[in-house]
Amino acid sequence: MSATHLKLHTAPEVPLETEVINPTVFANLSQSGIENLNVMHGNDKCHLGDFFKVTGKGASEIHIEGDLSGVKLIGAGMSEGKISVEGDVGMHLGVGMSGGEIIVNGNAGDWVGPEMSGGRIIIKKNAGHMIGSAYRGQSTGITGGEIFIHGNAKNEVGSAMRRGLIVVGGNAGDFTGVNMLAGTIIVLGELGIRTGAGMKRGSIVSLQDAPMLPSFDYSCTYHPLFLRLYFSRLRANGFKRKIQDQHITGKYKRYSGDGIELNRGEVLLFAG
Repeated sequence: MSATHLKLHTAPEVPLETEVINPTVFANLSQSGIENLNVMHGNDKCHLGDFFKVTGKGASEIHIEGDLSGVKLIGAGMSEGKISVEGDVGMHLGVGMSGGEIIVNGNAGDWVGPEMSGGRIIIKKNAGHMIGSAYRGQSTGITGGEIFIHGNAKNEVGSAMRRGLIVVGGNAGDFTGVNMLAGTIIVLGELGIRTGAGMKRGSIVSLQDAPMLPSFDYSCTYHPLFLRLYFSRLRANGFKRKIQDQHITGKYKRYSGDGIELNRGEVLLFAG
């Protein structure tokens, strides 16, 4: 299968907005057509070819090389196809994504997958704040899809998420699942403070013990069968070394909350 190759040749001096890097946008374009797509370098309108060497015509797969930590909005509105990145990426990766797959063999900035409704995003290293979260002033975060972070993530993972799955292979920061409406967040490392603050429904799972807010009530210690399905799938998707047999067969402490809301959410902490 043919692919479009982009290689960063000029690093942006200010954030570069590249929502045009999308298999649907690239479709049916020639190499020169892709090079002439408009991007915003700060307040200046430029062309994609001013920063990237383009090889090949439009295809369902896009391969990108370079340090893209200053490049924003890659895969915005993506509905199909695949984007793979060899290097780090900037903010707002996959915003509004509804299908397809984005794989980053590096780190990602803040706001991975905001307003996401489908598809899959995989970050092989660490990610920033607000992963799969609602934008400030919005009431709903992601409504579907999957986000896999193999390293650590910072604060407010899954803020106001309604559906979907977010997995953090390392540690998560504070306020994981804050204002969560539904969906599932799995953290294989440690949770920060104020986990699940304001959550209405949904499940937050951690393989480590964590401090709980006083508005969460301890319910019981039991073996949740549904985690067998999740963990078996995650093992097949690159998390095998972090999920041991004891995590699949062991028991979890269940806390229900948040009591200041509907009190129908749950936090499950591995009990050994």
